[in-house]
Amino acid sequence: QVQLVESGGGLVQPGGSLRLSCAASGRFFTFNAMGWYRQAPGKQRELVAGITRGGNTNYAESVKGRFTISRDNAKNTVSLQMNSLKPEDTAVYYCNAVANGPPPIATSSSYWGQGTQVTVSS
Repeated sequence: QVQLVESGGGLVQPGGSLRLSCAASGRFFTFNAMGWYRQAPGKQRELVAGITRGGNTNYAESVKGRFTISRDNAKNTVSLQMNSLKPEDTAVYYCNAVANGPPPIATSSSYWGQGTQVTVSS
């Protein structure tokens, strides 16, 4: 089956940077859209950034100009470079991937990582 493993969270001061990475695995699966979501305490999970297999990206307005999403299709990885971090970026960040497989039916399904904590505080 599909597994998403995240890494890179932690504690950082306001204005600092962090890089999140997510490695997707799944024999006979093709990973299409991938992205990062976050959920702060008492709030709903929200999309932070997404990227298609072809490299088209979209960002939440609150992170535009500060965060950059990228992916490596050969390695099935997606990363989120977060710069100029603010206290309001504090949340659990989740990797998400839409994958097709396994053949011959190749159903499209959405998969989630376990989440990684990002805390921005002085």
